[in-house]
Amino acid sequence: MAQLFIFGACRNILGSDTLELDLDELQIKSVAELNRYLEREYSELSTLNSLAIAVNEEYAPGDHVLKNTDVIALIPPVSGG
Repeated sequence: MAQLFIFGACRNILGSDTLELDLDELQIKSVAELNRYLEREYSELSTLNSLAIAVNEEYAPGDHVLKNTDVIALIPPVSGG
């Protein structure tokens, strides 16, 4: 199972700071497919201006191939000042 760590506004939307997904069972093979899955399951995610996904502590593009052993982070837009 892939371990997802959820930060900021994403945590409020998903209602948790972690999530486990069996990517093989869900037939999720890429970051883009994971993003589409999450937006279907948690439609409020689509209201965010952007959503970065990091895989194994590195930002990952949509075509990055995922494995069940990956550690994934959902990083919402960050504002500062």
